[in-house]
Amino acid sequence: MDRKSIGRRIQTYREAAGMSQDVLAETLELSTIYISTIERGVRTPSLEVFVSIANALNVSADLLLVDVLRNGYKVKASLLSEKLETKSAEDRERAFKVIEALVK
Repeated sequence: MDRKSIGRRIQTYREAAGMSQDVLAETLELSTIYISTIERGVRTPSLEVFVSIANALNVSADLLLVDVLRNGYKVKASLLSEKLETKSAEDRERAFKVIEALVK
């Protein structure tokens, strides 16, 4: 398992939530040092801690694991689809053409 990519995802979603490591650690009743080691990929959280992190960040586990899941591309495709919904029809069509060219 790629601990570093999971740690980076946790860090990304923590920052997006506007939380510091200190706040996340306090919320989970863990040490800031432990949160730091998880985010740097030095340690792998237990399943219980991982679920607590996902819940505290209000994010699904599959988003935190997207880089290590065999079908993680499906999660990424779903996220891309959500982002495209906010774009104009012209921008969506341009994006589809780029993607189609890449997969050929």
